Amino acid sequence: MSSTARTRAVGGVLVVGGLLAGLLLTGGADGAEAGRAAPDGLPHTGIEVSPGGCGRGWRHPRPGLQVFDLHNTSDTAAEVYLKNPADGSVHGEVEGIGPGTTRQLRVRLGRGAYAFMCLPDDAHAVTGPTVRIAGGGPPGPAAPPVTEHDLIPPALAYQKWVAKGLDGLVGRTGRLRDALADGDRAAAEDAWLSAHLAYERLGAAYGAFGDADGKINGTTAGLPDGVRDPAFTGFHRIEYGLWHGRSTASLRGPATALADAVKALRDDWAEARMEPADLGLRAHEILENTLQFELTGRTDYGSGSNLATARANLDGTRAVLARLRPLLVTRYHELPALERKLDRAQELLDGFRRDGHWTPLDRLDRRQRERTDAVLGDLVERLASVATLCDARRTV
Repeated sequence: MSSTARTRAVGGVLVVGGLLAGLLLTGGADGAEAGRAAPDGLPHTGIEVSPGGCGRGWRHPRPGLQVFDLHNTSDTAAEVYLKNPADGSVHGEVEGIGPGTTRQLRVRLGRGAYAFMCLPDDAHAVTGPTVRIAGGGPPGPAAPPVTEHDLIPPALAYQKWVAKGLDGLVGRTGRLRDALADGDRAAAEDAWLSAHLAYERLGAAYGAFGDADGKINGTTAGLPDGVRDPAFTGFHRIEYGLWHGRSTASLRGPATALADAVKALRDDWAEARMEPADLGLRAHEILENTLQFELTGRTDYGSGSNLATARANLDGTRAVLARLRPLLVTRYHELPALERKLDRAQELLDGFRRDGHWTPLDRLDRRQRERTDAVLGDLVERLASVATLCDARRTV
């Protein structure tokens, strides 16, 4: 876990964190009720974070949007959850509250029961007193915490899916190697696209591929000699050669190296272990990387296939979500909307493929570019909630 303080939006609840400069708590006093005006115009409540006084200071509960100033009076760092004490559903959380420091938890509350849970580093969790809010509207969204144990079954299921994908990838890179050996440029271009998209669909596994990912799908980023650098290998090396007039004979070596690297990855995958806690984050990162690299054209080495890659990344995102769905259906109320947005993005991207050919990114007009950026950007925003909900949490 990063030592940097992080805050999350749980189930759509707004949670904002940061240092609260100059706050002085005396016995866990409620800052707003003590007469200090908050610059943000919201009511503030000072809450103690410690094993012996977790949640102390919340004496006058109120509904609505508000800020809790979480002050760690202990000698060890801690994270804090605001939860429903009956079922453990989390309304908001703040991580990385160092000794003697304060972080803010901004949240909207309604009728119901609430309690703070303090989780000191290397110590058992402590739950503070239950506080009840009688007035106001219904409580905001909350989600039961996902533990690492919960994530093991979907991670194992995803690893099996990747194994099947690697089997298919071995065959596709073999066909690319053979087409180049035969000197058939048209067949090689078709085989290159088929193999590259098959690899791109495995997006959530890249972190477990290690150095193999750089050999298979690396770019010229950081290479001093660019496309002429000996370390420039894999799909994009072959792409550059195919679409920049290099002879098929000159690409036989890189294609053989690619096929060998893919086969080695496939053979090693049975011993690989994905980190279960990373699966939800990867669901978000796949399309985040699509926006950063594919929709900017940074990974185009001549084939003009960025939109095809974006479409493959969409498939990769769906593959992760399918394995996480049993956890999400009871936690993420916006899941049906997310699935509709995925369908919309798929329809949009499929529209850029005509007669078996994908429209190059630079052939899109301004309206098409803006719409594509907007649709994929909206998905990235929604998938951030999936990453948040599937971040493994402590419960003891």
